[in-house]
Amino acid sequence: MFKLPPLILASGSPRRAEILNAVGWDFVKDVTEVDESEIAGESPQDYVSRLAVEKARAVAVRRAGQLVLGADTTVVLNGAIIGKPVDVEDAKAMLRRLSGNEHEVLTGVALVRDNVFRTAVEHTSVRFDQLTEDDVQFLVDYGEPLDKAGAYAVQAQAALFIRGIVGDYWNVVGLPVNLVYRLAAEIQ
Repeated sequence: MFKLPPLILASGSPRRAEILNAVGWDFVKDVTEVDESEIAGESPQDYVSRLAVEKARAVAVRRAGQLVLGADTTVVLNGAIIGKPVDVEDAKAMLRRLSGNEHEVLTGVALVRDNVFRTAVEHTSVRFDQLTEDDVQFLVDYGEPLDKAGAYAVQAQAALFIRGIVGDYWNVVGLPVNLVYRLAAEIQ
C-alpha cells in the first residue's frame, strides 16, 4: 500500500503547506528562525541549499527520529538574487526588473532525519510579459507581493503576465513536491 512518510515542515510558508495538503502529505509545522543573510561570494544555488539545510537541521535537533523538511526559494535574474521585497516601492522595482525578462526560481530542499540528510536544488525558468506601470500597480495592489520572492505569485494575479514556464510549476509556487518525494524515498 502506498504511504507517504509523515513530515515535520520547518517552514511557516502557507504555500508550502497548501502544496503538501493538496497531495495528501501528512505533516506538522515546526517553524524556526534562521539568519537569511547572503554570504559574500555565495552562489544563488548555494544560498538556497544552505538555508534549507539550516532550517531542517535546526528543527531536527528537537524532532529525533522524525523526517524534517526545510526549504528556501529565491528568484534569480542575471545571476543576482531577488528575495522578498522590503516594502511596496521595492516590490514595484522588482516587478519592473522582471518585466519582459526570463528569470530562474530556485528552491533548496533539505530532508533530515537525525544525522541522515539529503539535499537538492530545483531550477525553473519563468518568462514575464513586458509589464506596463498599470500592470505593476495591479500586482502590487492585489498580488500581496511583500511575502513572496520576486514580489509575485505564479498561482495568483501574476499568472496574467507569465508567458511561459520551463520546469517544475510547483517550484515556482514554493515547493517542488516531486523533488521532496524523491529525496524522502532515499531516506526511508
